[in-house]
Amino acid sequence: MMVAADSGIWEGTWEYCLGYWEGFQETLSDLDIDYWRWVLWVVYPIILSFLLPILILLFLYCSAFFLHLYNYRHNFREAYNHDVWDGARTAIAAAWDAQGRIWHGFEIDGLEKIPDAGAALIVYYHGTLPIDFYYLAARCLLEKKRHIRAVGDNFLFHIPGLRRFLEVFRVTPGTIQSCVSVLKDGHLLAIAPGGVREALFGDENYPIMWGKRQGFAKAAIQANVPIIPVFTQNVREAFRTPKVTRSCLRRIYEKTRLPIVPIYGFFPVKFKMFVGDPIYPSEDKTSEALANEVMTSVGTLIYQHQRLPGNILCALVDRLG
Repeated sequence: MMVAADSGIWEGTWEYCLGYWEGFQETLSDLDIDYWRWVLWVVYPIILSFLLPILILLFLYCSAFFLHLYNYRHNFREAYNHDVWDGARTAIAAAWDAQGRIWHGFEIDGLEKIPDAGAALIVYYHGTLPIDFYYLAARCLLEKKRHIRAVGDNFLFHIPGLRRFLEVFRVTPGTIQSCVSVLKDGHLLAIAPGGVREALFGDENYPIMWGKRQGFAKAAIQANVPIIPVFTQNVREAFRTPKVTRSCLRRIYEKTRLPIVPIYGFFPVKFKMFVGDPIYPSEDKTSEALANEVMTSVGTLIYQHQRLPGNILCALVDRLG
């Protein structure tokens, strides 16, 4: 009877332990589900912030696709001979302008400083993505009926599918002589001296990273045209590059010129562009002195109109204001 009693006790204990273990496993399983849900809840916004910039690329490709359809509508040679691309440019400009107004509340302070006729060189601060320039070009085309030609980095011309877009909007690699030619023909020309380096390796403190670049100043002097400095408030809060990879990827860029830097953002922050007073070249100004004067002017616009360091949350609040 003692043996039977001991056996019953052991069976009861074993059943209790087994039940306890099954309950513990079930609790652990529930905990794992909740934990992963929490992890995904945290990670999803991060993943989304890196995917959103693709929308700008899609918008560019949609613009390029529209131009291809437009080309089928009009004979290719006739388009270039008679510039019937004007209609396509206006339609695309209207789409970009609407996107800028809706998403960023884009506005321009000093648009009247950009001449309605005659040549001028527009020099702007390069954000992570230069969408503020796209909005400026669109607004000028719609309100002033002026097409701003642009200087782009060489890598742009190797992106599949965008060649027609770059051709129609007259984006060129921009040697000094080609810039002088465009300006002497009486056109508006835009350039960001900081280029890819300023775009991808700048930060929320808005450093001007022009180095010793003076080509734009030499072009303005040779063509004898004014330089118009431009800066857009919160342009670095819309898109950013991760700090943790910046220094390493910059070393790679300096050696290879490959802009392999992840971009996140497309936050709907407030964009307000400020157009500075024109700076005129003169016989007694060297290209170095003129370049430094323009750099100082852009720096003054940043100092006067930008919260430093830039803050994404505050820029979002600006959009609501």
